[in-house]
Amino acid sequence: MAESSMIGSRIRERRVMSGLKQSDLARRAGISPSYLNLIEHNRRRIGGKTLIRLAEVLDVAPALLSEGAEATLVSALREAAARTETGGGPGAEADRAEEFAGRFPGWARLLAELSHQREELEGTVKALTDRLTHDPQLAASLHEVISTVTAIRSTASILADTKSLEPEWQSRFHRNLNEDSQRLAEGAEALMHYLEAAPDAQADIKSPQDELHAFLEENAFHFPALEGAGGAARIGAVIERAPKLETRTARHLARTVLEQYVRDARQLPIEALEEAVAEHGAEPDAIAAATGLDMPTVFRRMAMTAERVSGPVGLVICDGTGALLLRKPALGFAMPRAAAACALWPLFQLLAQPGAPLRLRLRQGETRVLALTATDSAAPAMFDRPALLRPHMLLLPDPGEAAGFVREVGVTCQVCPIEGCAARREPSLLEGGF
Repeated sequence: MAESSMIGSRIRERRVMSGLKQSDLARRAGISPSYLNLIEHNRRRIGGKTLIRLAEVLDVAPALLSEGAEATLVSALREAAARTETGGGPGAEADRAEEFAGRFPGWARLLAELSHQREELEGTVKALTDRLTHDPQLAASLHEVISTVTAIRSTASILADTKSLEPEWQSRFHRNLNEDSQRLAEGAEALMHYLEAAPDAQADIKSPQDELHAFLEENAFHFPALEGAGGAARIGAVIERAPKLETRTARHLARTVLEQYVRDARQLPIEALEEAVAEHGAEPDAIAAATGLDMPTVFRRMAMTAERVSGPVGLVICDGTGALLLRKPALGFAMPRAAAACALWPLFQLLAQPGAPLRLRLRQGETRVLALTATDSAAPAMFDRPALLRPHMLLLPDPGEAAGFVREVGVTCQVCPIEGCAARREPSLLEGGF
């Protein structure tokens, strides 16, 4: 039965629901009972003024009787039947969806709406399940709360079990309790924020690193107030005026980054950087040679000044474990916010060969960039510890095919499209890994 032929069935059902006789509806609509009988048995097409008059008498919108609404409703019913069969549920007569929608339009709309709601709920449950299972931010928040509770319990146990403590040590333990309790409050607040936002699958815990990068992005990684003499004295004011830095840990991280910013600005003032870029272009090795500075310092200055100075520049810095300390996305090169980054990034080669800087073209999906790497030391080697290295990776516009080989890299294993990657740590969502 064609979809257009069901208009008559809907008219008949509406007439019966309204308690009207066929002759009454025909008289009030201005047509003959015999013509209405043919219409109701789907033996005559209907449209225009006749459809409008019948809809007015039946007190319904003409669209509810027209085939457009019917087509949408029938399509929804067929989709519901297909989802039920796919899920292993009882089969539905999908081939009779048109008849059902024509005879029982109210029940059909209700059924289609319930099926749609079920699909949305299933999607929400799946998203929340994946989030609870694989979200590293949730794991980090829980770990922070548990670790802080353990520290508070340990300190309180010492104070309770030790009968006599020197005032200096007692004061130290009290200070530890105060600091740990403040950290616990911040961790619990972050966790509560996550749980309250749980129905929103896109909501995330704001870790201190999230707050730091929100602060840096809000300022475009550039702080004119810290340039020039006296920049160090203005760090506190910059942090105090930053609403993105909500927790004490985030403010501490921001202070560390800004202190490095001031040291770099002192070594390579923005005017000197502008002159060097004008003379040598965006070539950090040439700028380093001309200024007598190491390349990591030049990397940071190029990435953390106004774009008009060095152009579009991205930067990634990690520590000796490979954890990302600072990430400035640019040129369309994506960087993970929480998960571990792609092991194929040349940044991580420096962990094995810190004294061997690299220059390599990268392809990440449709994006191509030039990656330059270099390493500095956060602390020198001592007899009781190795040097604490900080690999840097600067991202510049792709110079083109003349620059040679291109390495294909991903963002993180969770969303990596590279097939058969030997560096993969976990299945990719793009391959149905979960």
